[in-house]
Amino acid sequence: MNPVETTKLTKNFGGTTAVKDVSLTVRPGEVYGFLGPNGAGKTTTLRMLLGLVKPTSGSVRLLGKPPGPGYLDRVGALIEGPAFYPYLSGRRNLTVLADHAGVKRSEVDAVLDTVGLTGRAGDRYSTYSLGMKQRLGLAAALVKQPELLVLDEPTNGLDPAGMADMRVTIRELAASGCTVLLSSHLLAEVEQICDRVGVITRGELVAETTVAELRAGGTLRVVAHPFDRAQTVLSALVGDERMLADDAVFDLEVEPGQASKINAELVGHGIEVSELRWREPDLEQAFLELTGGARNVG
Repeated sequence: MNPVETTKLTKNFGGTTAVKDVSLTVRPGEVYGFLGPNGAGKTTTLRMLLGLVKPTSGSVRLLGKPPGPGYLDRVGALIEGPAFYPYLSGRRNLTVLADHAGVKRSEVDAVLDTVGLTGRAGDRYSTYSLGMKQRLGLAAALVKQPELLVLDEPTNGLDPAGMADMRVTIRELAASGCTVLLSSHLLAEVEQICDRVGVITRGELVAETTVAELRAGGTLRVVAHPFDRAQTVLSALVGDERMLADDAVFDLEVEPGQASKINAELVGHGIEVSELRWREPDLEQAFLELTGGARNVG
């Protein structure tokens, strides 16, 4: 059973289609990153998963269940921004939530420790920074000990140290058996913590794959002198259509294993090789190609 399955999920707002025929699958125990430009339909999709927005058409199953009674019993979520009573402490807010959800109060201190808020748990929520509010939102999502965690921009408002802590926390949750579905505008963040990604643009899912597959490909960069002789040798080896030359720099579309052969050929022809380096495409480059150059990710 996959924790998340959608089939042709669609949402129209009047004459505008926000999400169109999105079919995605999140597998047990993985961290799944949901990427897309601002307005691409990410948050609308997450809200449909949680029953906060009714789909125009298509279907949703979370932990094997369709929407209905008991739909979210084993799901924790942080969508858009956390909302708490400003005059209550962080601990008291979570206690109210635990009582409402029928969860033992002992879980409150445990999740406060998980998100690193134990030292400020007795302070009023109104005194919390944006990053602390985000941490408390994650604690609220964890208080039910969910099997599935749905997070919308979980590192929003965190400083670099807090972001690093959040990465560790998410990976630890996944290692413990919790499945995590998160959206993020930080490509480097997704690259570090996600097992697979879904890329959405203009409401349509354009890719669902592993981070490694999304970054598949690459070029071999060669810096060699003299240029003319190096170009002649490389042209014979790989062909002009697989070579981009600029001054003494050559970018070759070849397999990584060909590097040693290319180096040997160049040196054998008396050509000086000052650099030989495999260059992998980064996630941002792959993202821009999939979304038609959209640069705002959110």
